[in-house]
Amino acid sequence: MPELPEVETVRRDLQDALTGRRLVGAAATGQRTVRRHGSAGPLVARTQGRKVAGVDRRGKYLLVRLDTADVVVVHLGMSGQLRLVPAGTPALAHTHVRWQLDDGRELRFVDPRTFGEVFVAAPGAGGVPAELAHLGPDALEGVPDAASLGRLLAGRRRRIKPLLLDQQVVAGIGNIYADEILWAARIGPDRPAGALGGAALRRLHPAMRDILLAAIAHRGSSIADEQYRDLAGVVGSYQLHHRAYGREGRPCARCGRPIRRVSDGGRSTFSCPRCQR
Repeated sequence: MPELPEVETVRRDLQDALTGRRLVGAAATGQRTVRRHGSAGPLVARTQGRKVAGVDRRGKYLLVRLDTADVVVVHLGMSGQLRLVPAGTPALAHTHVRWQLDDGRELRFVDPRTFGEVFVAAPGAGGVPAELAHLGPDALEGVPDAASLGRLLAGRRRRIKPLLLDQQVVAGIGNIYADEILWAARIGPDRPAGALGGAALRRLHPAMRDILLAAIAHRGSSIADEQYRDLAGVVGSYQLHHRAYGREGRPCARCGRPIRRVSDGGRSTFSCPRCQR
């Protein structure tokens, strides 16, 4: 599933490509993609003919702001992609939403597994639609220092990795980057979150920020299935810099001990049994 770095990469591309452009046409054929509306009608009616004012992000959600103040919310889910192509380009399989731009290009939402979604919402408090009010602070922009991270984790008995994955606690981190962040911070994934002391928090906060920014700089991670691609259909490269995720049996870059994989509830966790405590 695309995580914060992948979504932020797409956001930056969209910001450059869409701001000031008018959506002269719209069509939606995937019913699951527009499931919040129940049909394609509301999405088409509220976006067709509108101008894009800007593109923001909250956690793993893209927020395309229109000149009406409506917000087009896009969640890529597990396999969703946004593609910007010249009009007339043959459509990929599983293309569920299309917008025609006033410069002759088309923005298309492609989602083979249909866990993603697209819907239009009114802006709520702070410009964030009420449908996203359940999200915690953004992992990159909403947790400014170790003290604020400590307040989010204080008193929580859950293990640190599942807590980092909880979008209601902190928004944007998924399985890949939780493993990478904890490896960089030398923190074991099973440590109780609320028991992390000041020294651990002072490692965890910069690790979170540094890993996310580095992944954005490399335009995200595209793992074996290459489901994540940017607006031009190009894969990211941060997977070449992973130190924990997907490296089972390979030597830890710090101590040389083999990276261990543990399966928990259908999700794999990769960590160094020696370095991470």
